[in-house]
Amino acid sequence: MRRHHRDTPHARVRPSALRTALLCAIWAPLGLTPAFAQEADRGQEPADGNVTELDSVVVSGIRGSIQSSIDHKREASVISDAISSEDIGDLPALSIGEAIETITGASTHREKGGASEISIRGLGPFLGSATFNGREASNGSGDRSVNFNQFPSELINTVAIYKTQRADFIEGGVSGIINMETVKPLDFGKRRIQLEGRAIWADYDDRLDDSAGVGWRGTASYLDQFDLGGAGKLGISLGLQSLESTNPEELFSSSSTWNACDGTQVVPNNANCRQVTSAEVHEGTPFYLIPGSRTYRQFIERDERDAQFAVLQWKPNETLDISLDYQGSRRTYTEQRSDLNFSETMRGVNNRVVDENGVLRYYTGFSTIESTPTYRIRDEKYDGGGLKVEWRPNEAWLLSTDLSYSKTRRSEMDRQVRMRSNGKDIYGVAVPGTDGQRVGYTFDYTRGDIPAIIVDPAFDLDRHENFSAAARARRDETIRENEIRAFRFDGSYFPESGFLTAVKSGVRLSELTYKDIDDRVEINVTDTAAIREANLACRREFPQRDFLSNASGNSITSWAQFDPLCLFEAITGVEDTGLNADTRSIGNRDVTEKTHAAYLMGEFSTEMFGLPVSGNFGVRYVDTAVRSVGLTGALEVVDNPDGTIRLEQTGEFDTLVIESDSKVFLPSVNAAFELRDDLVFRVGLYRAMSRPDPSALGAGRTFVLESGTAFDSVAEAIRSITANGNPRTKPLLSWNADLSLEWYANEDSMLGAAVYYKQFNGGFIPVVLDESFVIDGQDVVVPVVQDATTNEKSDLTGFELTAAHRFSWLPKPLDGLGFKLSYNYADSNFRTHDLRLGDQLDPETGEVTPGIIPPAGIFGLSQQVASGSLYYEIGPLELQAIYKYRTEYYQKFVGGPSQNRYIRDTGVLDFRATYRVNRNLSFSFEGSNLNDEPRYHDMPVRGSLREYNTYGPRYYLGVRYRF
Repeated sequence: MRRHHRDTPHARVRPSALRTALLCAIWAPLGLTPAFAQEADRGQEPADGNVTELDSVVVSGIRGSIQSSIDHKREASVISDAISSEDIGDLPALSIGEAIETITGASTHREKGGASEISIRGLGPFLGSATFNGREASNGSGDRSVNFNQFPSELINTVAIYKTQRADFIEGGVSGIINMETVKPLDFGKRRIQLEGRAIWADYDDRLDDSAGVGWRGTASYLDQFDLGGAGKLGISLGLQSLESTNPEELFSSSSTWNACDGTQVVPNNANCRQVTSAEVHEGTPFYLIPGSRTYRQFIERDERDAQFAVLQWKPNETLDISLDYQGSRRTYTEQRSDLNFSETMRGVNNRVVDENGVLRYYTGFSTIESTPTYRIRDEKYDGGGLKVEWRPNEAWLLSTDLSYSKTRRSEMDRQVRMRSNGKDIYGVAVPGTDGQRVGYTFDYTRGDIPAIIVDPAFDLDRHENFSAAARARRDETIRENEIRAFRFDGSYFPESGFLTAVKSGVRLSELTYKDIDDRVEINVTDTAAIREANLACRREFPQRDFLSNASGNSITSWAQFDPLCLFEAITGVEDTGLNADTRSIGNRDVTEKTHAAYLMGEFSTEMFGLPVSGNFGVRYVDTAVRSVGLTGALEVVDNPDGTIRLEQTGEFDTLVIESDSKVFLPSVNAAFELRDDLVFRVGLYRAMSRPDPSALGAGRTFVLESGTAFDSVAEAIRSITANGNPRTKPLLSWNADLSLEWYANEDSMLGAAVYYKQFNGGFIPVVLDESFVIDGQDVVVPVVQDATTNEKSDLTGFELTAAHRFSWLPKPLDGLGFKLSYNYADSNFRTHDLRLGDQLDPETGEVTPGIIPPAGIFGLSQQVASGSLYYEIGPLELQAIYKYRTEYYQKFVGGPSQNRYIRDTGVLDFRATYRVNRNLSFSFEGSNLNDEPRYHDMPVRGSLREYNTYGPRYYLGVRYRF
């Protein structure tokens, strides 16, 4: 197949004599001579001392990145898209996640103002696969996506999305594979020392009374090559990054458990609304949807991160290439959050206005009101790397091995204290507007971005004295450990002639382990004197101006706040209670997944229909074995001081082991027809698989869904038990077909169109299993709900468009204008039923009980995803505006089965400007989320607002020096 090559020569520029002398002085004691210095010496002509220097024509910056991306797409053996740069630090994005957002068909879920989970072609992260340097990477979230915050964008050259599969790709990727690549120092071929610093300003930080001011991000990298004489060539690459910043955020939220209540009931002020069954609803009983609580949350957060990269590449001779690489990251963030919590929103729900979907638009109710400060600290450490050896004994053979390791440990610890409303304040004086502990309020979601919750005006939310009851201190810590060990061996044979250009085969062995524990220490205080003393000692003023001022309809802008650490110590008597002595729990997960895979693949180049055609075909075999260890144990009913009850474990446990396995063949065919020198038609046919998240394979049981949940009866408590995973869940399989037509007009211009089809082997439906629990010494059979894959087939069809062009034909200065556009449309009949209110399957009888609410689609599916980039280069100045848009999508909660959640349409505008003073020095200004786009969550049906959060624009001012 004919290839398109650039005609812009790259020439080395001789370093100054002083710099050469300094470098030689540094390396001479080690017996090494920098290759750069050697080349400088060879560039000298001893006869007259003159040196011939060539001017280099190098396209860099935004235009260079787009050119590299076009080249990558054209040269790939599968349908793919990429964002790439010839030099380190030139990816036109603030982070890896935001870089991926600009790739055709890719979209992200935004958390804390940045791009996090990636969806490809409208399919959520669990249907994709992410790799780093071609290897699986662990994370601390419990899923299989890569935590892109671990990897500094300044140290990564290429991010590619492979949208069709090849037999030698790591298994797992119905939607595609995202691969991030760092540069290999010997392949880079030149020295590069680079220092870069960015000042960071979060716009919402200015609203805080204790503003942290300007944050910063600093990056240093060094690449070099050395001639070892008879020992060959050595290349090294080192990179460091440190970051300190803030993530201010404002939020209105609701609990993650939603119920359907009887729409005909008049609810007593001191009772919860009556929940209805699906049978009642289908017999005509009207219903409305309501959560257990609603929350206003105000944040103060500090974020710190340190990352290290290192690569050592050694070529002792022309036949052997040995690479050793390491990546390390340590991220710590602390968060002071203050919640105003309406903790009993199912009580006294009357005067209701309900729409045709069961969404509450208006009602009156009674609830306890809580001021709940929390101090959270998350510490996450990542270590990964590997050893790769490639040996080419002759032109016909290439053998390689890769040994890799990846481990993430995340600890997230909350110290939280609840101060609750009461009929009397801390001095024993009656509090107006209360009915016992509860306060009357009106909920109005008939207008505005968020509901207006209007509290009885006699109750003063800003008066600290009013929060005088049921003090409770909790220390919750979640510890997750994810570890991956893998080995692969690949062999390639290259025939001298014939249809096949290469025959490749290999094996891959991996072991993934995932463990987590959720530990809780809880101390309840009812002594009025102790509560009064803590209340008086730990007050603070509301630390923010204009809280939720951007959300129309908002009615609460402040409330009485307390210092979380002060209040925790005042209640418990210690700064930190530490973990329980026994951290065992029936909710803990311990999963081991072992994979054995083998493949055989042929690459070909021939003519067909009179056209040059190249590609590959092959099959991959994957054998996966899962072993999940859980605990079962007795429960006891414990009375809370406020008159409610909760369930606790007795501390006596039995071990439960569940094993399952799957064996799958994944055939694939890819072909590229060169219709013309500038026109390529690609075909991809393949079968793909996506495994369940490691956390979804747990054998644990969760009996309190969220903090703050309390029950009025044992029956209510028993009903809350749910599975936090299903070890028997099988991989989701699909048959796939892709067609792509790509026109490469020139180095700066391309136009591509692709259509694709996927048929899945099922959807997701809750399964109800009867399990026996010992509660207060009695055997109780409880229906436990867990997610499972159905056998029904579902389909997805879609198309995508990509265009890039630079208007070089326009007169100056307009010839510096250019753009890149991408658009993806996808539609699917895949169904995900709500865990509590959707269809439910009895696995013994096969009977399906119809649900109350409609199912969601497939995780992450936005019917439309688009991104557009307009850039302008004039001399040393580069300007670029990027807009990213996606329509509504279903978003799972990570860590276990949950109810359906929808994220509404979002569109985000970013901007960047770079001024290059010379080839060494440049300055940059960047802004993200300039349009201050909020995020809306609906649950469990569209239009039923669960959460509104907003985090404002963020600005970066940077300087970079390279030599």
